[in-house]
Amino acid sequence: MTLLLLASACLLAITLCYVSLCRSSPYGDCRKCRGFGFALKTDRKGRLKRGKPCRRCKGHGKRIRVGRHLYNLWLHVYRDGSDTPATTPAPKG
Repeated sequence: MTLLLLASACLLAITLCYVSLCRSSPYGDCRKCRGFGFALKTDRKGRLKRGKPCRRCKGHGKRIRVGRHLYNLWLHVYRDGSDTPATTPAPKG
């Protein structure tokens, strides 16, 4: 019983840490270009030079985190669903 409680507490702590990371920093480094925004190439002498812009992040070097993307989707669905105004009956007379 205590092992199950410890595992659930660790899972809750990891989840809360990731939620706070997504809230404080919604954009992370691109995994393909590692935040540079372009690929590194080597010329024939072995020196590094700038390559093409990264297609995944379009040269920005930043991508939205998965948790923040899911939160944004949930927020759009919530706002679209609760956007209907309440109708009030017309006064008689």
